[in-house]
Amino acid sequence: MRPSSAPSTLSYLDRDWRATELGNVITLQRGFDLPADERKPGSVPIVSSSGIFGRHSEARVKAPGVVTGRYGTIGQVFFVEKDFWPLNTTLFVKDFKGNDPLFVSYLLRTIDFASCSDKSSVPGVNRNHLHGLKVLVPGVAEQKAIAKILGALDDKIELNRRMNETLEAMARAIFKSWFVDFDPVRAKMEGRWKRGQSLPGLPAHLFDLFPDSFQDSPLGKIPKGWRVGTVGEEFTLTMGQSPPGSTYNELGEGTPFFQGRADFGFRFPTERVYCTAATRFASAGDTLVSVRAPVGDINMAAVKCAIGRGVAALRHKTGSRSFTYYAMKNLQDEFGSFEAEGTVFGSISKEGFAGIPWVAPPVSLIERFESIAFPFDQAIENAEDESKTLAAIRDALLPKLISGEIRVGVNEDRVIGQ
Repeated sequence: MRPSSAPSTLSYLDRDWRATELGNVITLQRGFDLPADERKPGSVPIVSSSGIFGRHSEARVKAPGVVTGRYGTIGQVFFVEKDFWPLNTTLFVKDFKGNDPLFVSYLLRTIDFASCSDKSSVPGVNRNHLHGLKVLVPGVAEQKAIAKILGALDDKIELNRRMNETLEAMARAIFKSWFVDFDPVRAKMEGRWKRGQSLPGLPAHLFDLFPDSFQDSPLGKIPKGWRVGTVGEEFTLTMGQSPPGSTYNELGEGTPFFQGRADFGFRFPTERVYCTAATRFASAGDTLVSVRAPVGDINMAAVKCAIGRGVAALRHKTGSRSFTYYAMKNLQDEFGSFEAEGTVFGSISKEGFAGIPWVAPPVSLIERFESIAFPFDQAIENAEDESKTLAAIRDALLPKLISGEIRVGVNEDRVIGQ
């Protein structure tokens, strides 16, 4: 939004702050066309109105850069640290006019982009209207101090994100090795395992949990003693149901409610909509799967929540939450077939979901995997909680720092409250 918290007078601000139009601080320019058939493999980020979504061999703009949406997704602002190609759905900062680029990215996050929308049949942000907005801007030294504070919070959030991606990749690799590629079974069959030795990622004593041969099954060769079942036989499956729209709210009244994938995040969905008359629920730790348009996006319930008809909730009948999550991740290709074969919008019924074939390992092996993967997932959850707190702190500080309501001591490592 526009910095409404900015004071009506600059009486308490030092002479380094000035009230001016945004166009005197930066110059925005429309991005460039880049049809899909002209994109070439490379490392240059392609930036759209919703962020980085691809790579190209050529850059059009030198880093650092600041990009926001012109059409499509409006209001998000992206700070880009590598030379990049902004698409024509975006506006990028062509000229920072001596101002700190990272500070500019935070300044733009306080702008009410909707107020600068064209009134045409295809609404978009009008660059000239943006340039005319009134803003308060400190001197460059204080700009850098403000950006350092907010940037430190964002850096920690980004570090948590990368760590979580690594932890999830590790757990997925173990799941695939044990339950998809059957690496321990093959190692025993081929004589690559002897007591006292180990396979990468598998202590030697755990080999006793795996057989040393395969058997035929309707799904091909599977480990001896394992069996072929279905998702419905192995997992408790709850399909969502949508109460009347009049029972929804964004005021926090009732139970957190997820109608579909719109609020899904990296691991946990964002609590945005609530419902006062929910009928179907997921428990904390249940895996959430989108079952409508598109099918197969996966998250985990952080708390007890209500689920609408676009979401299903699952838990393996052993109660193993991590095994369930990575099992559903492994089924994403299978879910994709329902997207292709379903209605125009794509969907999967309870019968279709429950009927997906499943190779069932022994309970002892599921429990052992759970004991290994759960600490990874607990660390992910802790990092997600920390990032949520850091984001709330950043969002509370942002308008106060940008408006000058909270001052940053440039020559002192402290924040001065006004």
